[in-house]
Amino acid sequence: MRNEARPVTACRSCGGSLGATFCDLGRMPLANSYLPPGADLETERSFPLKAVVCDECRMVQLDVVVDAQGIFSDYAYFSSTSESWLEHARRYSSEMMRRLGLNGRSLVIEAASNDGYLLRNFVAAGVPCLGVEPAANIARVARESGVPTETAFLGADSADNLLARLGRHADLVIANNVLAHVPDVNDFVAGLARLAGPQGMVSIEAPHLPRMVEGVQFDTIYHEHYAYWSFLALERLLARHGLHVAQVEELPTHGGSLRVLARARVAAIAPESARALRDLEQCLGLGGDAFYRGFDERVRLVLDDFRDWMSRNRAQGRRVAAYGAAAKGNTFLNAAGVDARDILAVADRNPAKQGRLLPGSHIPVVSPEKLLALAPDDILILPWNIAHEIVESLRGAGFRGRLLTAVPRMEER
Repeated sequence: MRNEARPVTACRSCGGSLGATFCDLGRMPLANSYLPPGADLETERSFPLKAVVCDECRMVQLDVVVDAQGIFSDYAYFSSTSESWLEHARRYSSEMMRRLGLNGRSLVIEAASNDGYLLRNFVAAGVPCLGVEPAANIARVARESGVPTETAFLGADSADNLLARLGRHADLVIANNVLAHVPDVNDFVAGLARLAGPQGMVSIEAPHLPRMVEGVQFDTIYHEHYAYWSFLALERLLARHGLHVAQVEELPTHGGSLRVLARARVAAIAPESARALRDLEQCLGLGGDAFYRGFDERVRLVLDDFRDWMSRNRAQGRRVAAYGAAAKGNTFLNAAGVDARDILAVADRNPAKQGRLLPGSHIPVVSPEKLLALAPDDILILPWNIAHEIVESLRGAGFRGRLLTAVPRMEER
C-alpha cells in the first residue's frame, strides 16, 4: 500500500492552534519500512518529520500525518523479541490481576496487542482476554500462539461492534505504548472508554515527555509516533472522554514512561499521585513555550558529538557495526547522515527484518551471529533503552570490542 501524508493544521487532540517547534528533523523515510533485497532505492519515499506544540492543551505532535493504514497494516515490529520487555509484561499482568481481582469471569481487552506478548500472561492464568491488533501479519502470529485476536484499528465504531458481539464491557482495557501511534486520538480514547464502560479500568502506558527532554531522546520521534505525551496533555484528553485518573506512576521503561489508570467514576479527592505529577510538570514549565524551544539545539549537539566520534573512528581505521534495527535507531542514523559506507551492518533478532535494508541509510540487517562473524571493532547499540540486555547478550557471545550508545551522549557500556 502506498503511504500518503497530510499536513496537520490544528491540534489533533483539542483542535487548538499549533505553535512552538519542538524538534525538526527534516525529511525522513518511514522508520519501520525496511527495504527488501533488490528494492529500487531511488523510489524510496520520505516525509517531513517535525514535532510542534499545541498552544492550548500542550500536546506535542507531528505537523504531518502519514496514513496509519499504510504503516500498520503490515508491520515489522514484534514485541516478543526483547526479554526485558517480556518480563515487564509479566510483572504488569500479575499486578493488574492482583489489583483488580481478575479471574475466569473477568474480561481483559488490549488495544494494539501486537503478537500477544502481554495477553499470553492472562491466557496462562485463565483470565478471558481479547487482543485488537491492526497489523494482519502480527495478529496472525498472536492467534497462532493461542491469544484470541481481532484484526482491527480500535475506535468508537469498532469498540461498539466488539461490545455488541461480546455482550459485556471489559474489566480492564489496556493501551500500553500505543497512544503515540494513533492519528485520531479522540476516536481511539472514545473506543477505550466505551469498552471499559461505567465500571472498567483503562490502563495506559506512554513515554513521558519530560523524560524524553531530559535524556534528549529525539530518536523516539518518527512518523509512527504522531504525539509525545506529558501528563498535562494526557489528562485533558482523558477528561474529554469522561475518563478520570485513578492513579499515575512513573516507570523506567522506554527511557521514562507513565502508567495512568483511569475510569469513568470520579474520585471524591484527586489522587495524590496525579497532584504530584501536575506540580512537577508545572515546575518544569510545560505550560509555557521555553521548555519546548530548547530541545532542537540539544539534538544538534548530540548529533555533532556522534559525527565527531565517527570521524575519529574512520581516521583510525576502526570498523563499526550496530545492534538493534529499531525505529529509534533509524531516526538516529538518518538524522546523523550515516549509511552503509559508515556502518558494516546492523544485527537484529527479529527474522522479519533480517536480509532487508534499513530505511534511508540502506545498512543491511543481519542476524547477531552474522554480525559477530564480521568481527567489528565497535558495536553501536541503537535501542539504548535495552542496552543492558544487549550488552549481556553480546558479551556472552564472546564479543570483546567496544559497545557504545549515542543518546544522550557517546558512552561506552
